[in-house]
Amino acid sequence: MALRVLVALAAGVVLSLAFEPVAMPVVIPFAVAAFVLCSRGLRLRSGWIPGLAFGLGFELVLLFWMRTVGPDAWVVLAIWQSLFFAALGVVTALLHRHRAWPVWVAGAWVVTELTYSNWPFSGMPWGRLGFAVVDTPVAKALPWVGSTGVSFLLALSGTLLASLVVARGRERWIAAAALGGLVAVSIVPVALPWTSTPESEITVAAVQGDVPGNGDDILYDYRQVTQNQVDVTVQLARDVQAGDEPRPDFVLWPENSTAIDPFRDAQTNSAIRAASEAIGVPILVGAIVDGGPDHVLNQGIVWDPTTGAGDRYTKRHPVVFGEYIPFRSYLDDLQIGRLTMVGRDMVSGDRKEPLHVAGVAVGDSICFDVAYDDGIYDQVSRGAQLLTVQTSNATFIHTDQIEQQFAITRLRAIETGRWLVVSSTNGITGVIAPDGSVVASAAPRTQDVLVEKVGLESGITPAVRMGAWPGRFLVALTVIGLLFTVRSSGLPYRRHRNRQQAEDDGRPDADVPVAAAVSEGTDG
Repeated sequence: MALRVLVALAAGVVLSLAFEPVAMPVVIPFAVAAFVLCSRGLRLRSGWIPGLAFGLGFELVLLFWMRTVGPDAWVVLAIWQSLFFAALGVVTALLHRHRAWPVWVAGAWVVTELTYSNWPFSGMPWGRLGFAVVDTPVAKALPWVGSTGVSFLLALSGTLLASLVVARGRERWIAAAALGGLVAVSIVPVALPWTSTPESEITVAAVQGDVPGNGDDILYDYRQVTQNQVDVTVQLARDVQAGDEPRPDFVLWPENSTAIDPFRDAQTNSAIRAASEAIGVPILVGAIVDGGPDHVLNQGIVWDPTTGAGDRYTKRHPVVFGEYIPFRSYLDDLQIGRLTMVGRDMVSGDRKEPLHVAGVAVGDSICFDVAYDDGIYDQVSRGAQLLTVQTSNATFIHTDQIEQQFAITRLRAIETGRWLVVSSTNGITGVIAPDGSVVASAAPRTQDVLVEKVGLESGITPAVRMGAWPGRFLVALTVIGLLFTVRSSGLPYRRHRNRQQAEDDGRPDADVPVAAAVSEGTDG
C-alpha cells in the first residue's frame, strides 16, 4: 500500500503540470492511468487511500495560489477537493471488477469533476481535465462536445492506457485497438473544425486601470482604483478625438471598478458619469452594489452617457467564505478572524438573458463565473453575440491563478465560437478570438486600454446546444456501470446463496470470501 500511495501522490503532482504555469497537457493520460492502476485490486474499504493521496498531490500544487488568502485556506481547500478523489478511488476499485471498466471509470472521473464543480456551495471547478487543452489540437473538440465531453475523452485515454498495461494476450490487442480508435475520433474535429462566421463587427475598448500599492489589495485605496478606470477612459476619449484611436462602440471596465455603491456614493457616481460622457459611449461598469443591510451584489452595469445606469448582470457564483459565509449565524459566534472581514453576504444572480450594450447582445461573466458552464451557456443559447468577462484577480496578481483563469477564459471563447473580451483591474486583460488566440493583451500591473474590432456571432455550437446533457449522460453511464459491476461480480447474490445453503445443510454461515466473487487479481 505504501508504494501505491507514493505513486498516486506523484501522479497527482504530475497531473497539476497539465495546467498553467507549466501547461503540459500531454501528461494527462499518464497521470489518469497511474491513478487507475493505483486503485486496481484494492478492497472497497481501502480504495480511498491512494485516491486521497492522488488528490492531495494534485490539489496542493494546482491551488498553491490560494496561499495568498492564507496557508490555512490553501490547505483546507486542497484537502476538501481531495476528498472527491478519495471517493473516486473507492468507485474505481469497484468498477475494476467489470470487463468494461475503462469506460465506466472514465465516466466516473467526469462525474467527480462535475460534483466538485457544483457542490457544495457552488463548488470549485478548478482542475477539470478539459480546462488544460486550450493550446492543443484537442481544443478543436470543444465546440462539438464542450469541456465536459473533452474531459471524458481525456479520462478515457488514461483508462485505456491503464488497460493496455494490465491486459494480457487478446485483451491487450483489444485495448490497443480501443485506444487507437479514441485517437482517431479525437482527430475528427481537427479535420472538421467548427468555424465562426461573424455577421458584423464592432469596436470594444477594454480598460485595465491597475491597483495602487502592492497591487494585491483591491480595498487598499478603492477610490483610486475607480479613478484609475476614469483616467484611462478619459485619456482614451482624448486619443479618439485626436484620431489616434478609433471610437469604440462601448467600453468594458473590470470587476470592482468601484468597491462602493455608485448609486449611494455621489463621488463615485460623478466619476463614472464623467468618464461615460467623455467617451460618449456606454461603459459596462463592474460595481459592488448594496443589497440591504446584510447583503451586497457584484454587478456589471451598463452605464449610458445619456440615460445613466441601465441593464445589469449579477455575479452568479460568489466565492464561498470569500464573498459570503454559509451558516453565518453559527460561524459569527466563533469570531474567526478572516471570516469577520466578510461583513455582508454577496447574493447570487440568476440572470439567463444577455445584456444589451450599444445594441449588441452581450453575455457577461464576473471573475470565477467564467469557470462555470451554466451562465455562459444560458446567455449564448439566448442570443449573446459577444462574451465579456469582468474580473479583479488583484488578490492573486502575484500568483499563477491569473494564468489559469485566463486559460479557462480562452477555452470559453473556443467552446462557444464567440469573440471574448476580458477586462481585469491589473491582469490579465485581453481580447480573444473564437479559435482561442489572443489578439491583444495588457501586461499585468500596468495601466492600459485595448481597442479592438471584434466579430458578432449568432451561430450556436453543438456544445452550447447540448448544455448540461453530456454531464447527465455521464452520470447515467456511471450509474449503469456500477449496477453492471455489482451484478456481474455477484456479491449480494452469492452471499445470500451461501447463507441459504448453510441453513439447508444445518451448518453455520460460511460466507464466500470477496475474492471468490471477482476475477483473479481484481481484489487484493
